Amino acid sequence: MIIFVAAQLLPGDVGRAILGPFAAQQAVDDLNQELGTDRSVFVQYGDWIGGVLQGDLGDSYAFRRPVGDLLWPALENSAKLALLAFVIVVPIGILGGVAAALKEGRLRDRVISIGGLSATAIPEFVWAVLVIMVFGLWLDLLPVTAQAPRDAGFFTQIKYLLLPSLCLVFVLFGYIARMARAGTIESLNADYTRTAYLKGLQRRTVISRHVLRNSLLPTIAVVATQVGYLFGGLVAIELVFNYNGIGQLIYRAAQQQDYPLLLSATLVVGIVYLLATLLADVLYSALNPRIRLAGSES
Repeated sequence: MIIFVAAQLLPGDVGRAILGPFAAQQAVDDLNQELGTDRSVFVQYGDWIGGVLQGDLGDSYAFRRPVGDLLWPALENSAKLALLAFVIVVPIGILGGVAAALKEGRLRDRVISIGGLSATAIPEFVWAVLVIMVFGLWLDLLPVTAQAPRDAGFFTQIKYLLLPSLCLVFVLFGYIARMARAGTIESLNADYTRTAYLKGLQRRTVISRHVLRNSLLPTIAVVATQVGYLFGGLVAIELVFNYNGIGQLIYRAAQQQDYPLLLSATLVVGIVYLLATLLADVLYSALNPRIRLAGSES
């Protein structure tokens, strides 16, 4: 509802956005009447949400096609990019956070913490320009576009997605490493860790069996909250790399005032975010026996 109201506040009208600035006003009025955008905003939203409840996302104003035909391929593309970025940044972020915590207050800790937060503070589109210049133009190692050719193989698609994934690694590393560091420091100072040392267990055993399992619990929540960003917040990345994902689809829908496409894409991103958060809660309870015991006692 918020997105729909915000879209209604945009200047201009749908017919003019689709036909262009030089189209005759009569043609614009006829198109608005054909699409139904000259009706009350309450009627328009009611028709759309009624169709959604019946499994019909409606038709795109700009493309004159069912929204599902545009939405699902874009969601699949964004899922590929998000998955590759997660496979890279989650292990690196966790290892960086743990490595910093094991040397708390020392040089390695300062380098990882300050470097990660500094990288996070730089917008993703700035990283996109930098990686394109370095790896795409100067070194000529990777393609500067993320859209692989049709029928491209698995490794070819990964090659095309590496540059935008690298931008996401720079942006997300600081968040994940910071939470992993904080959780590891807390676990290192916990009573069960001291008890494990008093039992004579080796440092590697204590860290792997007792520290890591408990320290990574807060990190799960941080990783889950980034899923919605990776699916719906990559507008700048997908535009710079000319990638047909759901972020670019949302941008085009907003630009052309394509309300059914804009609302449906936003709805899908919200559902993905909720599912990721739910999965994080399930994993958190599965890894934390205290939550399971508390739930069974209640």
